[in-house]
Amino acid sequence: MSSGVTGGSSKGWSDRFEKKLHPIIEKFNASIFFDVQLIHEDIDGSIAHVHMLRDSQIISQQEAHQIEVGLEKIRNESLEGTFNPILADEDIHFAIERRLIALLGPLGKKLHTGRSRNDQVGTDLRLWLRRRIDEIDIKMYNLQQILLVKAESNLYTLMPGYTHLQRAQPISLAHHLLAYVEMIQRDRDRIKDVRKRVNICPLGAAALAGTAIPINRKQTALELGFESIYSNSLDAVSDRDFAVEFSAASSLIMVHLSRLSEEIILWASEEFSFIRLTDSCSTGSSLMPQKKNPDVPELIRGKCGRVFGNLQGLLTMVKGLPLAYNKDFQEDKESIFDTVRTVQDCLEAMTILLEEGLEFSLSRLNEAVESDFSNATDVADYLVQKGVPFRDAYQIVGQVVTNCIKDDLLLKDLSLEQWKKFNPLIEKDLLDHLTPYEVVASRTSEGGTAFIRVRDQLSQWNTRLRSN
Repeated sequence: MSSGVTGGSSKGWSDRFEKKLHPIIEKFNASIFFDVQLIHEDIDGSIAHVHMLRDSQIISQQEAHQIEVGLEKIRNESLEGTFNPILADEDIHFAIERRLIALLGPLGKKLHTGRSRNDQVGTDLRLWLRRRIDEIDIKMYNLQQILLVKAESNLYTLMPGYTHLQRAQPISLAHHLLAYVEMIQRDRDRIKDVRKRVNICPLGAAALAGTAIPINRKQTALELGFESIYSNSLDAVSDRDFAVEFSAASSLIMVHLSRLSEEIILWASEEFSFIRLTDSCSTGSSLMPQKKNPDVPELIRGKCGRVFGNLQGLLTMVKGLPLAYNKDFQEDKESIFDTVRTVQDCLEAMTILLEEGLEFSLSRLNEAVESDFSNATDVADYLVQKGVPFRDAYQIVGQVVTNCIKDDLLLKDLSLEQWKKFNPLIEKDLLDHLTPYEVVASRTSEGGTAFIRVRDQLSQWNTRLRSN
């Protein structure tokens, strides 16, 4: 007979089971080789649980002290690399309990009083993810900081602004970079909101229906830093909304990193040449000695698929599950672990890339804004201020551009006499309005690219990030 933990075997379930698992099924069933990442959270949760059992007079003070000492010893063994779970442990919860029983004997068997692996794993995962969310937020803050530094040094650097990847109007480079600061702030706000729903404690819901043992759920929740407890035990052990929400928020982080990556890849091409890649963040070709490849942004762009896939996997996992706990939930951890690792790595890599991996080519950017028709809207605005209806002004400027293209000219190349052929209201002052600098400076509407507006935004973001 194969007896359970209470009988001293390495197996975790009861004496109802008389035969061993098939070895392939045992391996298929186990999560120990990836949920070992939760060891510190499992120990933290167990210590809080022991304190509550002591204060509720379910175990004695001396017993609680011995169990806590044993758990801390296991933690130290883990840090020293001498705690080595085996396949037969099945998961981190049984691995710790097995080791505790080896250290304390029958006393170690009291640890699991009043709880189940169902509420235990839910607690561990929330504790782990809560810490990772805080780490991700710091990395997003660091990325915002370096974007802000780059923006501050490029307030008066001009670049083409695009729609449909066609040159539209000149803008301040700082204005462009600040758009990503805004995106990342939404990511930070979003992930902090997710954290609120991560920070609800399921411990004490037991397997699905609560427990007859007189536990104090609010005590363990308070000690572990949770804001509240689940009010329904079925929901407590079966809720994985927080995992889906986190994955969705992470997917948007990756979307924003990928959009920035795509622009950097374009800017680094010879066709754009808006930036130069430094040696510290790029590699070459094994065949073509002249090449310098934008590996970092390409990898970030590619890794989006992992995070998107993890989100889809979680949605598929939970969509058809009846209440309450199901073994399917074992599939949540690897997805979340991988998403966290990928997002953290990409945020850190992007921060390094922006800080030391690229340099803006100011001469090329200046050349780009001087050699197109992105000031055409400004001619229309000029005519509007002269009393011409906008749609008529729009048509007039369209005719001007068409003629310039035929004659291989730019708007700045036209003389006043040539301008007046299109509309007699045009005066010499129009020519001053057509320089890229004046075009950018004129966009003074709130949120626009005018230097005065961007300078205000830089100041506001400096204050906001300092307060964070």
